[in-house]
Amino acid sequence: MQTRQLAIAGAQVLTPRQFDDDRGTFLEWFTDDAFRAATGAPFDLAQANCSVSAAGVLRGVHFADVPPGQAKYVFCASGAVLDVVVDLRVGSPTFGRWESVVLDDVDRRAVHLPVGLGHAFLSLADASTVVYLCSAGYAPGREHGVDPFDPDLGITWPTTGRDGAPLTLRLSDKDREAPSLRTARDTGLLPTLEACTAHAATRGDDRG
Repeated sequence: MQTRQLAIAGAQVLTPRQFDDDRGTFLEWFTDDAFRAATGAPFDLAQANCSVSAAGVLRGVHFADVPPGQAKYVFCASGAVLDVVVDLRVGSPTFGRWESVVLDDVDRRAVHLPVGLGHAFLSLADASTVVYLCSAGYAPGREHGVDPFDPDLGITWPTTGRDGAPLTLRLSDKDREAPSLRTARDTGLLPTLEACTAHAATRGDDRG
């Protein structure tokens, strides 16, 4: 497993080794040893999700209250998505910054997001299948969103899919009506770096 740290502290891209033969492909898309080596702590698995999306479907930017927050380990089993990590931790040196990684069924990379980071993805192909591990279960009252089109974030969303065809973006009503980054910050909705650091310390993870 190869690991690359993103510029947003605590977030990593993990690329597994693939074994191909005339029958197909085998890979280990998550291993505890590789995750511990990348983050300094085990992944506290509470829930595993699977999302299947048509080309142009945009989900996010989502985040959860801290504590307990919700760390994610995201992998695209089929198709392709542009996966976006947003630093929503008030007080972080990279607050408001975003990075994107293409997750697909070719390189089969995965992205790890610690608590306090926002997550979104845009499907670049029909039936893109994203599976992700979560450190906390679904709790509607603790889960929130930020407008993925907020100009203060300035996320660059692709206009064409993996096949080169134009994309028509589709969002849920909840995501479309999400507040701006500034509104979420000013109303106290966003997590603080201090709270996220304190949470990481309880897990023995010194990487945020």
